[in-house]
Amino acid sequence: MSLSTSVATTNKPRFDWTHAEVKALFDLPFMDLIFRAQTVHRENFTPNEVQVSTLLSIKTGACPEDCKYCPQSGHYNTELKKEKLMEVQKVLEEAALAKEKGASRFCMGAAWKHPSEKDFPYVLEMIKGVKSLGLESCVTLGSLNDDQAKRLSEVGLDYYNHNLDTSAEFYDSIITTRTYQDRLDTLSRVRTSGIKLCCGGIMGMGEEQKDRVGLLRQLSLMSPHPESVPINMLVKVEGTPMENVDDLDTFEFIRTIAVARIIMPKSHVRLSAGRHGMNEQTQALCFIAGANSIFYGEKLLTTGNPEADKDMALFENLGINPEKREEHSDEAVAEAIVTQAVKQEESKLFYEASA
Repeated sequence: MSLSTSVATTNKPRFDWTHAEVKALFDLPFMDLIFRAQTVHRENFTPNEVQVSTLLSIKTGACPEDCKYCPQSGHYNTELKKEKLMEVQKVLEEAALAKEKGASRFCMGAAWKHPSEKDFPYVLEMIKGVKSLGLESCVTLGSLNDDQAKRLSEVGLDYYNHNLDTSAEFYDSIITTRTYQDRLDTLSRVRTSGIKLCCGGIMGMGEEQKDRVGLLRQLSLMSPHPESVPINMLVKVEGTPMENVDDLDTFEFIRTIAVARIIMPKSHVRLSAGRHGMNEQTQALCFIAGANSIFYGEKLLTTGNPEADKDMALFENLGINPEKREEHSDEAVAEAIVTQAVKQEESKLFYEASA
């Protein structure tokens, strides 16, 4: 199939993209690539709407994984304060505040290799509480077994985030404590349980373009494609092995977003970590290239992120509106928090969770 033919059939997602085809997209003149990506975007989404999520770290630091980019890894000295699992009611208060500021999805991240059975019931209560507020729910908890994926599905989890990070070929240069296949296995369990996937990668870790090609192709082979595809720019943190890695060219990052939009036409492509270091013009180009989802708030887990008010000002300048979900009244939100607090007291959910 020719490149022109594959791009033309934008309303019929493909799951057989070849490495050569994806590479050919990267090689297009920048303006041609952006035009094609914007065309695909308009055929599949309302052009001036962006899905808005808020991400909260519900358990911070001391992760046993050795991901070289991550300040939460217990292998590196980043002076990050180690924190225990948050109380359920506090999480719900944060979720209600996120909704008030315009978020439609609330994502919760825990620095775990995998959830412990001691902590897992509290995460399930958080998910139920977030959904009772009228928000979509998303968690990232590390690797899952079949039973954990099933239990997440039973409480109605909407999305599970588990990034591939990079290509299979470059992966061992970044992480040694979990294999690429481990990640694929967790993604398979999540998909089998009926939960939507949030899966993408990190750009600017010293990889080559062939690795960005390989990552996007791997994502495009999933059937269906991940419903949410976060494209992160590495946030270099002092104390991690990647604190001094060379910066990725901005246009190459935008190209990555555009290619993701073209080969996964019905996925939300998220402009994720790294926005803190981008000016408004760069972010605008990312939206033109097909990004239609962002995290907002002061932090993205443990690294800086543009404040919500600045995001809304940018949206106003660009004529962008946040995607809307079914609205719940203020009274319903307050009642949901109180109800969850009562459940916590009854089941002793205020215990001091393990680190």
